[in-house]
Amino acid sequence: MENLTAAWKKIVSLLSLPNMKPMDFVEIVLIAVLVYYVITWIQKTRAWVIVKGLVVLVLFWIIASVLKFDVILWIFTNTIGVGITALIILFQPELRRVLEQLGQRNIIPMNFFSPENKDKKAERFSSEVLNELVRGTFELAKTKTGALIVIEQDVTLEEYSQTGIEVDGLVTSQLLINIFEHNTPLHDGAVIVRGNRVASATCYLPLSGNMRLSKDLGTRHRAAVGISEVTDSFTIVVSEETGKVSIARDGNLIYNVDGDFLRSKLQEIQKKKEQEPSKTKKVWDKLKGKGRHERKTDK
Repeated sequence: MENLTAAWKKIVSLLSLPNMKPMDFVEIVLIAVLVYYVITWIQKTRAWVIVKGLVVLVLFWIIASVLKFDVILWIFTNTIGVGITALIILFQPELRRVLEQLGQRNIIPMNFFSPENKDKKAERFSSEVLNELVRGTFELAKTKTGALIVIEQDVTLEEYSQTGIEVDGLVTSQLLINIFEHNTPLHDGAVIVRGNRVASATCYLPLSGNMRLSKDLGTRHRAAVGISEVTDSFTIVVSEETGKVSIARDGNLIYNVDGDFLRSKLQEIQKKKEQEPSKTKKVWDKLKGKGRHERKTDK
């Protein structure tokens, strides 16, 4: 009986909360907020893919520990220091950008937690902007004006946007045509579209090193594939030589697409939410349905 009592006391002591001061709760909240913002930041950068790979390695290490694979554990132990150094070097641009953002006043927007803000984020760009993108692209194609339009998705393109000139203008076909017009200050380089606005122009993009790409492709197409390899962006390319329109996504280039195909792909990434009918409309539809049912019953 004494053993059962001692075991029960031990279980209760393990389950009971430790003595906590008010500042301990404040500390927990601060750590939770910090972890939340770190995870949110990682999800919006190319680091998210690498983090998922690290999770797989950790699981592999746990399995090796359980099964006592001594050689594998020795390799993990002796390479962890080099791995941490490699991660710091690999994520140097992202870490620098985070430190820069810490000095900004609007780290947490006032409307961050509002439902309206979440609804706006759910839809990447409006249907009007989608139409303007398609119209502007094929107007440029008609005149064989080279163009490179990068549409930002979940992974931020701020690193590449800073290499160009800030525009911050609403996306219209006229604006895109004017930017890429020959002999204009902004025609060289890429345009980055963020939401419904042209964020920057004349931006520099990384070139793809994929050896399987056709040798006939120029710098513009290789830059489109390159940015799609390191981010989840959607890129539209207009060839200056042929006037053909291509799209690049996930490291793949689809050459010579038409307007309907481009529109369908833009609709895929648009994430347009169907508006729910208002309560008044729901009640009215219900009454109309009930009326029709009653008339059919009378007959």
